[in-house]
Parts: sequence; structure tokens; C-alpha cells
Amino acid sequence: MPKLRVAVIFGGKSGEHEVSIASAASIFKHLDPQRYEALPIKIEKDGRWVLAGEVPKAISAADVHKQVEGPSTTSKGVGLQPIDPTTALAGGAIDVVFPVLHGPFGEDGTVQGLLELANVPYVGAGVLGSAVGMDKAVMKTLFLARNLPVAPYVVVLRPEWTREAAAVTRRIETELHFPVFVKPANLGSSVGISKAKDAAQFHEAMDLALQYDRKIVVEAAVPNAREIECAVLGNDDPQASIAGEIIPLREFYDYEAKYMDANGSRLEIPAVISPEQAEQIRRMAVEAFRACDLAGLARVDFLMARDSGEIFLNEVNTMPGFTTISMYPKLWEASGLSYPLLLDRLITLALERHREKQDLRTSLT
Repeated sequence: MPKLRVAVIFGGKSGEHEVSIASAASIFKHLDPQRYEALPIKIEKDGRWVLAGEVPKAISAADVHKQVEGPSTTSKGVGLQPIDPTTALAGGAIDVVFPVLHGPFGEDGTVQGLLELANVPYVGAGVLGSAVGMDKAVMKTLFLARNLPVAPYVVVLRPEWTREAAAVTRRIETELHFPVFVKPANLGSSVGISKAKDAAQFHEAMDLALQYDRKIVVEAAVPNAREIECAVLGNDDPQASIAGEIIPLREFYDYEAKYMDANGSRLEIPAVISPEQAEQIRRMAVEAFRACDLAGLARVDFLMARDSGEIFLNEVNTMPGFTTISMYPKLWEASGLSYPLLLDRLITLALERHREKQDLRTSLT
């Protein structure tokens, strides 16, 4: 059979640009060359699309940060061919797209909308699921509608903070109590997230988060929390992996611990929890996946109070990291699905979902 031509889109305009490059490098490394012809398409930080002459080789975001990237290199056009997105996707030359983009302008439904218009199969959630999976505030609303437990939270918009920061701070103290986590609503990889233990730290955390988004989610800190994650795979019949635990050596699992510091955390797979807790997490992971109308894949994150064992659903990630140290592929590997087979399955799911959509009527005549 002819090889499937897989376009891997990576990079992007978000603060997770480097993580995306590292994820793409791992995907290129593990795609079966006997089955797939890989086409690297990079989105530069300024939004330009280019055909990359070579696939990225960096195995971690830390490696990407060390490399010479940016305008000084790309402006010279070394190994890069500028392309028009619609031209690149049209004409049937691409069999399936793997948009391994993290964060806004890629994981939030924007690129998914372009792929829908181009009528090209692609890995992962559709426009709605991607948008919901990016917006932590809307996501939590859907979780609550499904009676899924979430930690108490407050949403703060930039104009509200600008006009009445003191009133917002009093509300946080009264309703949530310190400490709290302050998060940009539309970002991932813990970019812009801070833990605030008092009003002064809260103001600093808000100033940082507002550099990345106009909408901020402030969450009550779960006491002595354990960070548990579960991977979900599938379309209409999603399956959950075993659960794993992140044991950060920092105060919480921030961007530095995830991607820059090899000694910044430890992954415990499977998580040391009871069989009943493991089953509850797997069930809730699938429910969260369905609540957000997801497809293909998602990593679902939980917080477990160490003393009481109470479990809170934190968030879903519709395009989780695919680096060599990322939890999503590691969870499936521990569940019996190797990295290359995981890629095969994701591509198959993308093609199946696309075929189903082709059977839908688009006209009354």
C-alpha cells in the first residue's frame, strides 16, 4: 500500500512554541517510515507558515531553548520555504494532519477550523472541543454541568482587575482563602501560573497572568495536593489509561519543572493509589472527555487531597505534550501501547472520524 502522507504542524505563536517543537521532534522520530511519509510544517512565532527543510531533532523544550532560533535564523530562509496555509492543505496532497500545537493559535480551535474548511483529516479534537479544552473557565462550567467535582474558583476579567483590584482581592480572600493558584484561562504547560499565599503575592500573580490572557481563573489550592493524570484515547468510545502521579520537587509542577529541569519532578506510573481511586479517576477522565466533546486524545489532570483522598477534576489538555518525558505517551506505554503504536492509533482515529463526517449532508438539495 502507498505510504500515508502525514503533515506534522508544529511551532505556533503561543508561549508553548518550544514545547511544540520538542513534541514534533519526538513524533517524527517515532513515525514508522515504512507506513508514513512525514511532511514538516512549521508555524513561526510571528505566524508565518514554512515548509521546514529538516525535521526538528531536539528531544526536549530545554534543548529547543538552547538552539539558535527566531528571526535571525528564519529571516535568512535557511532550510525554510514560506507557504500559504490554504495552498499547503488544498489539493489532496496531504492524507492526514497531526497538529502538534500547544496553546492559543493552534490548540484552541483556530487551526482545527482551517483544517475543517480544507476538508483534511486531522488528529485530535474538533473546533468546539479544542476551544473548550483551551478555556479553563468554560471547561469548568461543563464539568459542573456533568456533576464532576472541581475545586472552588473565581473568574476575573482584565477590566474588572483594572477597575477594582482591591475588591477582587477581598473577594478572593473571602470566597477562596489563600493560598490560591492564578492561571491564564487560555494557556497550557503551566505558562503564567503562580501560587499566591497572600494578597501581595496575589497582585504579582495577577500581573503575570494578565500578560498572557484577558481572562484569569483563580482556584482555591487543594490542601496538600497530589497531582494525578490519566490519558484518554478514542472517538465515540474513549478508553482511559492507567493513572500516573507527578511528584514535583518544586512547590508545584510549573513550566520549568515540566520541560527545563530534568531533576524538577518525578513521574510515578502507575500512581500509588487504591484500586477504587484508580477506577474513579479513569471513569471521571472519560466523563470529562465526553463533557468537552473531545476526540482522538486528551490528558486529564486531577488533584487529590492527600489527607482526605478527595479527588477534584482540574482540566483537560486536548493536545498534551509529546516530548520524550511527557506523561501522555508514558501513560499509554505503561498501559501496553508503545509510542509508535500510539501514533498509528491516533492517525487511524483521525481518518475514521473524517470518513464519518463525509457521510453527513451539507445541503438540502
